[in-house]
Amino acid sequence: MTIKKFKKDSPVFFDYKDVKILQRYIDIYGQIKPISKTGLSARQQRQLASAIKRARHLALLPFVTQG
Repeated sequence: MTIKKFKKDSPVFFDYKDVKILQRYIDIYGQIKPISKTGLSARQQRQLASAIKRARHLALLPFVTQG
Protein backbone atom coordinates (compact mmCIF):
# COMPACT_ATOMS: atom_id res chain seq x y z
CA MET A 1 0.00 0.00 0.00
CA THR A 2 1.47 3.32 -1.04
CA ILE A 3 0.71 6.61 0.60
CA LYS A 4 0.08 9.55 -1.68
CA LYS A 5 1.24 12.68 0.05
CA PHE A 6 0.59 15.79 -1.99
CA LYS A 7 -2.80 15.14 -3.64
CA LYS A 8 -4.88 17.47 -1.47
CA ASP A 9 -2.77 20.59 -1.89
CA SER A 10 -1.32 20.19 -5.38
CA PRO A 11 -1.64 23.20 -7.68
CA VAL A 12 -3.78 23.09 -10.81
CA PHE A 13 -0.99 24.49 -12.98
CA PHE A 14 2.77 24.20 -12.42
CA ASP A 15 4.68 27.37 -13.17
CA TYR A 16 8.40 27.03 -13.89
CA LYS A 17 9.10 30.31 -12.05
CA ASP A 18 7.59 29.04 -8.78
CA VAL A 19 10.69 27.28 -7.45
CA LYS A 20 9.32 26.68 -3.94
CA ILE A 21 6.49 24.50 -5.27
CA LEU A 22 8.73 22.63 -7.71
CA GLN A 23 11.27 21.78 -5.00
CA ARG A 24 8.60 19.80 -3.16
CA TYR A 25 8.53 17.34 -6.04
CA ILE A 26 12.30 16.83 -6.31
CA ASP A 27 14.18 14.40 -4.04
CA ILE A 28 17.54 15.06 -2.40
CA TYR A 29 19.42 13.77 -5.45
CA GLY A 30 17.68 16.18 -7.83
CA GLN A 31 15.41 13.57 -9.41
CA ILE A 32 11.72 14.15 -10.04
CA LYS A 33 9.64 12.08 -7.65
CA PRO A 34 7.52 9.35 -9.29
CA ILE A 35 3.76 9.57 -9.72
CA SER A 36 3.27 6.98 -6.95
CA LYS A 37 4.91 9.35 -4.44
CA THR A 38 3.43 12.63 -5.65
CA GLY A 39 -0.15 11.43 -6.05
CA LEU A 40 -0.70 13.56 -9.15
CA SER A 41 -2.65 12.59 -12.23
CA ALA A 42 -0.73 11.65 -15.37
CA ARG A 43 -1.43 15.01 -16.97
CA GLN A 44 -0.25 16.91 -13.87
CA GLN A 45 2.89 14.75 -13.68
CA ARG A 46 3.74 15.64 -17.30
CA GLN A 47 3.17 19.35 -16.60
CA LEU A 48 5.34 19.06 -13.48
CA ALA A 49 8.18 17.40 -15.41
CA SER A 50 8.00 20.04 -18.11
CA ALA A 51 8.06 22.88 -15.56
CA ILE A 52 11.03 21.35 -13.70
CA LYS A 53 12.97 20.87 -16.93
CA ARG A 54 12.31 24.48 -17.95
CA ALA A 55 13.41 25.74 -14.53
CA ARG A 56 16.60 23.68 -14.76
CA HIS A 57 17.34 25.02 -18.24
CA LEU A 58 16.98 28.60 -17.01
CA ALA A 59 19.18 27.84 -13.93
CA LEU A 60 16.35 28.34 -11.43
CA LEU A 61 16.81 24.76 -10.23
CA PRO A 62 20.01 22.68 -10.20
CA PHE A 63 20.33 19.58 -12.38
CA VAL A 64 21.97 17.68 -9.51
CA THR A 65 22.51 18.55 -5.87
CA GLN A 66 25.90 18.78 -4.23
CA GLY A 67 26.36 16.00 -1.73
